[in-house]
Amino acid sequence: MPIKLIAIDIDGTLLTDQRQISPRTREVLTRATAAGIKVVLRTGRPMPGVADYLTTLGLADQDDQYVITFNGALAQTTSGKPLVEATVAFADYLDLNLFAAKHQVKSLIESRDLIYTTNQDISPYTVRESFLVKQPICYRSIEQLVPLQEQLLIGKVMLTDKPAKLDAIVPLLPEALTKRFTFIRSEDFYLEAVNPAAGKGNALRKLAAKLGIAIAETMAIGNAPNDESMLEAAGLGVAMGNAVPSTIACAQVTVADNNHDGVAEAVDRYALH
Repeated sequence: MPIKLIAIDIDGTLLTDQRQISPRTREVLTRATAAGIKVVLRTGRPMPGVADYLTTLGLADQDDQYVITFNGALAQTTSGKPLVEATVAFADYLDLNLFAAKHQVKSLIESRDLIYTTNQDISPYTVRESFLVKQPICYRSIEQLVPLQEQLLIGKVMLTDKPAKLDAIVPLLPEALTKRFTFIRSEDFYLEAVNPAAGKGNALRKLAAKLGIAIAETMAIGNAPNDESMLEAAGLGVAMGNAVPSTIACAQVTVADNNHDGVAEAVDRYALH
């Protein structure tokens, strides 16, 4: 079957180590879009952290182009219309925040436009995330967040601390939390928590169904464990050459790494020929 939708991870996949889209990758993806293939960036980032790359690829602010953010919690048009949502309930966030406070780990919420933290002593890892996803940090106590809960879209919650500290608390997560969240170790110093109905694979299936595209007509490209459900769900799962062993094992094919146009290789070889 021809490929009609390509879901592409951003960090370590679309971007080089210098956080750039290479000229060849941009050219190939532009050709794919011109051929009518839906190029869908899929990321753990919120929308502000994706906007520049959508602009570079000519996909921004369009009603018929799509993006998946928050590790699959939100699929929307690039003009901002939500299509699939699997966000975090405020009550679930409160319980996770209580766990973080008990074990003296910092936490944050990523919403549509802001990063919220209840930690007055803001973590340097929170500052790093703010820089990466281009969202301002807003300190609010729990008491200040409660009145905002109705309009607060929680795409994901992140626990942030030194790797050894996160290593120590992961086995302590109670069943009451592991049933309500899917936990993803996106970096050694980040433990992400999302709605179990989210996830890259679920979001890809739901978006494809919304667009009337058979899952066999999709391709997914990634490099990390949080990409694996997407690679397994797609008609063709592609691992980057820089992917971790478990991601390579669950993919059907492997291409060059992110510094050597692996995305361009995959799209040119399997979607445009």
